[in-house]
Amino acid sequence: LGKLKNPLFILLIGISVVSFSVGQRMSGSIVLAMVFLSALLDFFNSYKSQRAVEKLASRIATTVTVLRSGRKQEIDFAEVVPGDIIFLSAGSIIPADCQILESDDFFVNQAALTGESLPVEKLAASGGGQADAAGQDLVFMGTSVVSGFATVLALQTGPRTEFGKIARDLEKAEPKTDFEISITKFSVFIMRVMFYMVSFVFVVLLIKNSSHLDKNIIIEAFSFALAITIGVTPDMLPAIITIGLSKGSQAMAKKEVIVKHLSSIENFGSMDYLCTDKTGTLTKDHISLVKYVDYAGQESKKVLELGHLSSHFHTGIQNPLDNAINEYKEIAVKSFKKIDEIPYDFSRKRSSMVVTRGDQRLLITKGAPEGIMKICDQGEFDGRVETFGRRQKEIEEQFKRLSGDGFRVLAISYKELPDDGRTAYKKEEEQRMIFAGFLAFLDPPKEGVKATIAGLKKLGIDIKILTGDNDLLTRKICQAIGLAVTGIITGPELEEMDDLELSRRIVATNVFARITPDQKERIILGLKKLGKSVGFLGDGINDAPALRAADVSISVDNAVDIAKETADIILLKKDLKSLKDGVVEGRKTFHNTLKYVLMGLSSNFGNMFSMMGASAFLPFLPMLPSQVLFNNFIYDVSQVSLPTDNVDEEDLLKPAHWNLRFIRNYMLVFGLTSSLFDYLTFFLLYFIFRLGEHQFQTGWFIESMATQIFVIYIIRTKKIPFLQSKPSRPLLATTFTAVVISWLWQFTVLGRLMQFARIPALIMAIIFGYVLAYLVLVEIVKRVFYHAHKRPKESPEALLAQT
Repeated sequence: LGKLKNPLFILLIGISVVSFSVGQRMSGSIVLAMVFLSALLDFFNSYKSQRAVEKLASRIATTVTVLRSGRKQEIDFAEVVPGDIIFLSAGSIIPADCQILESDDFFVNQAALTGESLPVEKLAASGGGQADAAGQDLVFMGTSVVSGFATVLALQTGPRTEFGKIARDLEKAEPKTDFEISITKFSVFIMRVMFYMVSFVFVVLLIKNSSHLDKNIIIEAFSFALAITIGVTPDMLPAIITIGLSKGSQAMAKKEVIVKHLSSIENFGSMDYLCTDKTGTLTKDHISLVKYVDYAGQESKKVLELGHLSSHFHTGIQNPLDNAINEYKEIAVKSFKKIDEIPYDFSRKRSSMVVTRGDQRLLITKGAPEGIMKICDQGEFDGRVETFGRRQKEIEEQFKRLSGDGFRVLAISYKELPDDGRTAYKKEEEQRMIFAGFLAFLDPPKEGVKATIAGLKKLGIDIKILTGDNDLLTRKICQAIGLAVTGIITGPELEEMDDLELSRRIVATNVFARITPDQKERIILGLKKLGKSVGFLGDGINDAPALRAADVSISVDNAVDIAKETADIILLKKDLKSLKDGVVEGRKTFHNTLKYVLMGLSSNFGNMFSMMGASAFLPFLPMLPSQVLFNNFIYDVSQVSLPTDNVDEEDLLKPAHWNLRFIRNYMLVFGLTSSLFDYLTFFLLYFIFRLGEHQFQTGWFIESMATQIFVIYIIRTKKIPFLQSKPSRPLLATTFTAVVISWLWQFTVLGRLMQFARIPALIMAIIFGYVLAYLVLVEIVKRVFYHAHKRPKESPEALLAQT
């Protein structure tokens, strides 16, 4: 039933109701059959695609750990009920409004609910209580865990949660995709064309028969006008789109790409910019600790020990850097005890650990070098602790050397704390720290990524690196993978820019280093303002805002829950090659859909325009309403195989976008070309061969069927048909079968019931020659049309001027 909500289907169902109400049962039945067949094809292809994707999607289902029957179990989010004991950790999405029973350094991002940009610490409950946005012992559905662990009790689920109440109050639908907006605009465009045609035909027929006007003539005129309305409507468009999207989804599923929303395939094909982090996408995502050095680059065991203590006791998101430190070398930590942890956040770009051994209590802070340098006023220099002074420049030079050599770098600092029995510490403690040294990691580029980058570039996709790493390291990685750096903007620079300045530089810049999650979102929104389609590949908690902002949101199966839930497309392998294959499938789907739209509109418009003219000078209708509908039905069924068609390589080399102006011009030019031949056919059949009403209608029926079906071979490619571009076998089969059936229909019992009459073989042969001449003319017109519609490449300045 949901399939019937399509605007075109609603229009056709309305037309069928009107047809039945005026006694045109044959017309009404044919329209309903077309709607039913199209909806059925739509449903079965959606169902088949959904089943295929569900098998893969089960591998990335968002689950939660609960206590059931005295043991821990993994269950789907939807199965959580009030009273469940739930275990949460960093990266989890909270599936219900819950009360905290136990917690350990538990920080939650509530931005989706409250708008707070920074994580909020939540503590274990001291007693019962109802859900209240101010409750420190309560967490809410839809928020996500940034760090730490907690055991919670589910209080409310679904619409009874705070999130559910807001959703119910707002009743706000999800924003439409670029593809859905284009289809809606297209439907409105079709309705306007239909309105003008129907009005013209109806008025002409009434004027023509004004001398003997009666109820039957009015009904006949209205029925014919309705038939023209249906004739110009691309009835199979919903089914063609779904078949194409389903085929693309299944092809992508075989390449381990899960499409959560079918319409995102079209957006995939239209992607102009791909914004991505480099870790795991351009690099191997297997980070190894390579160096632990002091300010001068000398190996320092103390730096390694401090780093290991910080990572060993870490309870936040298990990131690759902490894993690399823990895996590097076994360090004795049994004598140390963790007191508290100050988790990482994206504004500080550092995390801290408080540990104790005997009567010694240490605060160890590690993070981005610039974040660490802000809180240090002393450092260890050749075994002595001194104030920075001129030494600060030596530290910065060492950092630049490590980054320039392609290492990811963390800085380590520490200070002693008084043993005053405290068990909780705040980020305000991070001051007057002692700089200890650097930890250097290596994450080499992936094999084959150079070729993949070149392939994406060939497809017309500009890659932009959005990373938290520094610009020196990012430049080195780009150099290794063959990605030419056209410009670099760092987070601090971006902070100083207004939107106009960013618009001026954003297109030419392809590396954004040391940026925050908010800045990622701002970059994506800035690109979208230029009228281009933007994709974003992310897998972390900090990527959720950017994923929501992008036209195409892409994540991976090992991403945190919040990223997987937000994404439209999920890669089972974090590999740009899979993404490149997905783009190609998206463009194939787009172009095969566009073929149907261009051919259907130009052919249908041409035929209906011919009928409008013929109805003015012929003493009878050029085709009966039932014949018009049958023509449209056979034609539409012949195009069901279009999604299987081959797409020329040159059409895959640039992003695909809907262009209603181009579609309108195409409809007018090729529709009028079709009408020219129709009028020649009218002249031949009526004035030369002097055929009667039913023979004339049959002759024009077979001519219009052959021209509008076979013209797909011209329209489907900008090249020479068959010689330079070959159609798929299913398309050949359905189109030739449809033409054979339509030409032989006059000899059948059903044909006689629809008032078709047999016509002589000589006239059929002449009509066949007409069809060949028409196809040659269309090929010539096509070449002239595409030559006139060549567009110059848009420069960044032109894009900005348009904005």
